Amino acid sequence: MADDEQQWKIPPNVQELAAAGRDELPSRYVVPDHDRPTSGVASDDPIPVVDLSRLYSGAADEAAKLCSALQNWGLFLAVEHGIESALLDEMMAVTREFFKLPLEEKQKYTNLAGSKKEYQLEGYGGDMVLSETQVLDWCDRFYLVVEPESRRLLDLWPTQPPSFRDVLQRYAARCRELADGVLREVSKVVGLREERYLADMVDEKAVTYVRLNLYPRCPRPDKVLGFKPHSDGNMLTVLLTNTVGLQVLRDGEWYDVPVVPGTLVVNLGDTVEVVSNGLLKSPIHKVVANSERERVSVGAFYTLDPEREVEPAPELVSEDRPKRYEKMKTSDYIRELQKSLARGERSVDRVKI
Repeated sequence: MADDEQQWKIPPNVQELAAAGRDELPSRYVVPDHDRPTSGVASDDPIPVVDLSRLYSGAADEAAKLCSALQNWGLFLAVEHGIESALLDEMMAVTREFFKLPLEEKQKYTNLAGSKKEYQLEGYGGDMVLSETQVLDWCDRFYLVVEPESRRLLDLWPTQPPSFRDVLQRYAARCRELADGVLREVSKVVGLREERYLADMVDEKAVTYVRLNLYPRCPRPDKVLGFKPHSDGNMLTVLLTNTVGLQVLRDGEWYDVPVVPGTLVVNLGDTVEVVSNGLLKSPIHKVVANSERERVSVGAFYTLDPEREVEPAPELVSEDRPKRYEKMKTSDYIRELQKSLARGERSVDRVKI
């Protein structure tokens, strides 16, 4: 059991807090006044919806939409992405069913390891807590490595609901195909001569994480955040959700990311920002809470081989555009990312020159 003085390192279970029905929130979740959530601003330039089937077929208008989306937003909504709606529904269903399990069952897969309850990335629970004063997110989550198969910790893969493992495996395989296709197109956007430059970086040693998120209903959504502002420390993220709550920062304003049935949100990560030498930016985003309904989402995060070092592509560095980011090792960056998330900082800023 963790020492009493270390209990602050173990975040409460948010789903249990919400079920208790209290009107007052624990102080650890209340964000400072200047960070309080606001309604998203309506944009005259909406986030583009990109038809991936037409994009892969060479449609110039879809390529233009992708370019605009990545340069102005760092993300887009993907349609005709090749993943059947039935599989999307199955993935959402098993995620909801998992979070509906009794707490005792879910805690079989805890991310607090050993008698000292040491935090680890994989497993069920909350995010890393670094200090007693850290503001916590109104969210429970479940991280799993899905690729490569040799790195899967199957003891952490739930046996309930019975279809969970099969559905997650099939969903992860289809998302990988989507990520590969999108990264090929991103290479074109930044002007890399080799179309597969970015896609080939996600090789057989690259690690893919899936994060299942539950944002329970909150009695005071004006005082908390479901997920504090951050950028993703990976190559690419593919997000599945059917409830509003995600917001993206642009020119100092927060905008709602719309939810369109059958679409997936695809956003760039810090690694693409570094490799592109800043031509593209990893978007800062957050999740706001809701008093009326819970929000469930599934994020697939494409990271690189942990031993791989990343720096701007040589062909994107010139006298007119000098190198803007230091070389970084993927494993070191991911480790620092967890700490930066806890501090509410952006990891990529630490490797800027």
